[in-house]
Amino acid sequence: MPKILVIEDDIAFCKLLEKFLIKKAYDVTIAFSAAEAREAVKNESFDLILTDLRLPDSDGIGLMSEFKNSHPHIPVILMTGYSDVNTAVKAIKNGAADYISKPFNPDEVLLVITNALQTPKAKEEESETPEKKKKTVKKPVATENEFVKGISVASKKLLDHIQLVSPTDMSVLIIGESGTGKEIIAKSIHQQSRRKDNNFIAVDCGAIPKELAASEFFGHLKGSFTGAINDKKGYFEAANGGTLFLDEIGNLSYENQIQLLRALQERKIKPVGSNKEINVDIRIITATNEDLREAVKNGDFREDLYHRINEFSIQSPSLKDRGEDLMVFADYFLEKANQQLNKEVIGFSPEVVSIFQNYNWPGNLRELQNCVKRATLLTRGEFIESDVLPAEFFQIQKQQPSANEVFSLSENEKETIIQALSRTQNNKSEAAKLLKITRKTLYNKLKQYNIE
Repeated sequence: MPKILVIEDDIAFCKLLEKFLIKKAYDVTIAFSAAEAREAVKNESFDLILTDLRLPDSDGIGLMSEFKNSHPHIPVILMTGYSDVNTAVKAIKNGAADYISKPFNPDEVLLVITNALQTPKAKEEESETPEKKKKTVKKPVATENEFVKGISVASKKLLDHIQLVSPTDMSVLIIGESGTGKEIIAKSIHQQSRRKDNNFIAVDCGAIPKELAASEFFGHLKGSFTGAINDKKGYFEAANGGTLFLDEIGNLSYENQIQLLRALQERKIKPVGSNKEINVDIRIITATNEDLREAVKNGDFREDLYHRINEFSIQSPSLKDRGEDLMVFADYFLEKANQQLNKEVIGFSPEVVSIFQNYNWPGNLRELQNCVKRATLLTRGEFIESDVLPAEFFQIQKQQPSANEVFSLSENEKETIIQALSRTQNNKSEAAKLLKITRKTLYNKLKQYNIE
């Protein structure tokens, strides 16, 4: 199976090309920058390199020359959205095996790749026995509740915080909108902690009636109240030695908050109907989609409990705050949907990618997952097209300004630049990308508007 390195900073396009090539029986590695590509070439051997002409940290022709010097046997194909004959001639003169321009014709891509691979090494691979070919490694399958690493500034900050707090025993409060994957963050913290070999118990506090909360948390003895027909082990005892995750903790009644605080302070619990205390060693991770500080001010949430559960807080970013991750997650959910539904959909059409990027995603990752699964089920071809998307995508698209409109430099230029810097946490390279201008232009604009 020929191995191809694809170097492309347009994530959505790169993932689409990767899926297409895998479907056509190629082994594909992707790199979003020249730095990632150099690392990949250092660690793996490739039969072919496909590189974009314009990369965030390098020029495609310069990068090709580097690879030609270090690995002269690997053919390099240049890709670009700019059909410039002079660039094509220059690329071929510099040793490019071929040159293709976007938008691609799939048949043309396959033809160019097939021709470029017609080297002694490729022919040797073609003559491999079926037994040898069977040894190719399959891509790992997507697992349920897997923590997907995003590439946005918000995702990198989230990952840093998870890695910092996981090895400790600190109580963590995860704050974020509904559907942003708070339980997956909690599970990831547990899996990277010293408690990983013990239980992770997840509890939805909003689903427990306040009368039964003590029994659910601490357990009960048979006959301790009407309906207690057996002894029951509570969540605290079940999580002993491990991690207890309390989702939507703001939904607990004031009385239940007092019971929980006492258990957390003393690390001892007493099942309902029992006189015997049980020692528990647990780590508490909680989550909320509301402002608990406001609830404390209003007297709805105990301040001492708030400080007990909030030794370290983590923000779970909404999908609209991590736009660069959108197609990374969409691709992951597609892979998962393909496995669950026994389908082989390759990817998303450019129109669907555009619709996804302009949609507001009020339901966050949960909504994206549901949308991709439904679209995968309805898709009969190789790509998800707009006709399988729910009607609300087209209604909301008309109401919401697109990402390009929000970050277009017009009469509100200064405010737009400040907004882009805020969204990228003052990372000027990322802000320039968002604004679709060069970093140099951004610096000139900052000077022009006296933006610090």
